[in-house]
Amino acid sequence: KLLQIATSLSYIDPDDIPEIDLYMDQLTTFMEDKLNANKRSDDDKTMTKTMINNYTKNNLLPPPVKKKYSREHLLLLVFIYYFKNILSIKDIETVLAPLTEKYFPDGSSFELADIYKEVCKIEKEQLDSIKENVTATYKKSAETFTHLADGEDKEILQQFAFICSLSFDVYIKKMIIERIIDDLSSKSSKNEEKKKGK
Repeated sequence: KLLQIATSLSYIDPDDIPEIDLYMDQLTTFMEDKLNANKRSDDDKTMTKTMINNYTKNNLLPPPVKKKYSREHLLLLVFIYYFKNILSIKDIETVLAPLTEKYFPDGSSFELADIYKEVCKIEKEQLDSIKENVTATYKKSAETFTHLADGEDKEILQQFAFICSLSFDVYIKKMIIERIIDDLSSKSSKNEEKKKGK
């Protein structure tokens, strides 16, 4: 049941993104509508005006043009929506900087929408292996604390083992992501120094 929930997450299809620019209220309504199913509780907010303004202040998102947000703004906000659960604001800025510099605003032969489609394709292809991995982790956890008699204590400890195993997986992957970002940041700093030296 949990796997079904996790692998049926709402995602915004590039074709669903309006071609017209949106005002802030329209933007937050769109995000709420499309990603509502991903919320943990009804009280959670998908994307608020304050969040979006903060992303602009922190250089994650280019400012709107005449208070309107383009299709490219929306695509960047979707990336931010997923990254913000595991990465710091500074790390997200580092990851998105090459995209905002090269593909925002649109105008190059390769669009931000093309990048978004390609990433979504990769993620969809991963779902089966993620299901298999989580199922295998669950089975391994069910083999722990076998010396205990069946009952509440055994169930609680096996569940704890399952949570620990999943958390370890996330921790390792997060650490790898952070090392890649540190490398990106270092390369970016060196490029900036070269530009200043010219």
